[in-house]
Amino acid sequence: MIDFGRFYQQIATGPLANWLEVLPAQIAAWKRENLHGHFRNWEKAVQYLPLLTPQTCDLVHSVSAESEGLSDRQRAGIEKLLRTLMPWRKGPYSLYGTDIDTEWRSDWKWDRVLPHISPLAGRTVLDVGCGSGYHMWRMIGAGARLVVGIDPMQLFLCQFEAVRKLLGDDRRAHLLPLGIEQLPALQAFDTVFSMGVLYHRRSPLDHLYQLKNQLVNDGELVLETLVIEGDENAVLVPGERYAQMRNVYFIPSAAALKSWLEKCGFVDVRIADHALTSVEEQRRTSWMTSESLAEFLDPNDSSKTVEGYPAPLRAVLIARKP
Repeated sequence: MIDFGRFYQQIATGPLANWLEVLPAQIAAWKRENLHGHFRNWEKAVQYLPLLTPQTCDLVHSVSAESEGLSDRQRAGIEKLLRTLMPWRKGPYSLYGTDIDTEWRSDWKWDRVLPHISPLAGRTVLDVGCGSGYHMWRMIGAGARLVVGIDPMQLFLCQFEAVRKLLGDDRRAHLLPLGIEQLPALQAFDTVFSMGVLYHRRSPLDHLYQLKNQLVNDGELVLETLVIEGDENAVLVPGERYAQMRNVYFIPSAAALKSWLEKCGFVDVRIADHALTSVEEQRRTSWMTSESLAEFLDPNDSSKTVEGYPAPLRAVLIARKP
């Protein structure tokens, strides 16, 4: 079983210590009640991966690791185990000759976000809806002291632990199988990221308050989400599906989202970036073989989804908790 005990020890004497009043019980309940039917197989794949200390490791420009001296058989074994953890959605990763070509080019998103945020050096960071943890490793590469990711998807936890093992059991990053609604108001993180989450929340303002409650005073929120074109009153409420996704509730304009953040008490709110999602950034690969963005767009008009809504446009907003 994946062990969270070392994380508990790591936060026991710092600003996150109060979290220990509820966190161990939450993890115990998760282990007891909520394991996915394939979780044991995923966990075994992590267990069978070798614990390697890379000779070269790059978290600044990529998430990659390499060591000389591994045999072809060892490298093939690593790839086989990593493929048992498919589908891989966020990445890419390059690990000992295995290039995990993920559905999303998450490095492109990181390149759009990084120039606009406060330096991460020495910061304690929360990544909400972190997926497999790709951006968490890039945050470590940018100098963060500690990065905590939360995501309830258990496959993502196993993917994260697999990568961590191949990066030499790096303990500067930790992923917990929780949702944001399970976190108490910790007010302990210098930077909080919420990327690709807001449109999945039934109550987006509640989500913004939850994010605010995790920040220290003067802490920074980095919010990346789907938006539409329009003024501060423009909000799309899709029907049953948006780009084939069922759980999409509210897609505001960037101007409306700025207004929402200010309504929740954030200050210095700015719209840092707009970018249309391309079929080069989100696509089917040999590591994620089901349908992807190309199948979610109108085949006769790529400016629309198959449901007739505007095609995915994403924005990055930066805000500060006073």
